[in-house]
Amino acid sequence: MAALDLALRLLDWLGIAAFAASGALVASRKQMDAVGFVLMAAVTGFGGGTLRDLLLGRTPVSWLARPELLAIAAGAALLVFFTAHLVESRFRALVWVDAAGMALFAVVGAEIALVAGTDPWAAVLLGVVTATAGGIMRDVICDELPLILRREIYITAAAAGAAAYVALRLAPLPRDVALLAGLLLAFGIRAAAILRGWSLPPYRARPARDYPDRR
Repeated sequence: MAALDLALRLLDWLGIAAFAASGALVASRKQMDAVGFVLMAAVTGFGGGTLRDLLLGRTPVSWLARPELLAIAAGAALLVFFTAHLVESRFRALVWVDAAGMALFAVVGAEIALVAGTDPWAAVLLGVVTATAGGIMRDVICDELPLILRREIYITAAAAGAAAYVALRLAPLPRDVALLAGLLLAFGIRAAAILRGWSLPPYRARPARDYPDRR
């Protein structure tokens, strides 16, 4: 179990780093200073986890009790601050880094919710919250169209990964197998959506019906 706990912690660190880097990439597009980079990295990296912990009634929220998480986010932000100019297409990089963070946080969020004793459906929902809320906050603050509102599949990928993890844990299968399967499924769906332009069918307006006047 110690090895699995270490693996989960490493996944959490990787998720923080990935989402922090995506926040910093948005800051680079907005030409912020180094403080702005760190702020956007923290908002993106911790926003979803903070909302999840508040909904679960966990105090203090995870990153306040673990200062190394803030160091990881700040380190990722400063690394991007000095290297973002080397990336030709920052938006393309943002999309892929965000996809990795989404997949990691979807399964980590679902895992934390299950450990907290939530029902399976709630664990899936909180996995989605963990994976998406930070990115929403980042994009709203930076006046960007949130990635989850773009046509490619996003929330569906997070939900699929979280649901796969929860289902496999209830099967029951080993936790490391469930974590890997959920992560790969979420990232795979999102990657296919990016590469192939997959999206769910949008609503299409239809002509209004004309009804004869009734007297």
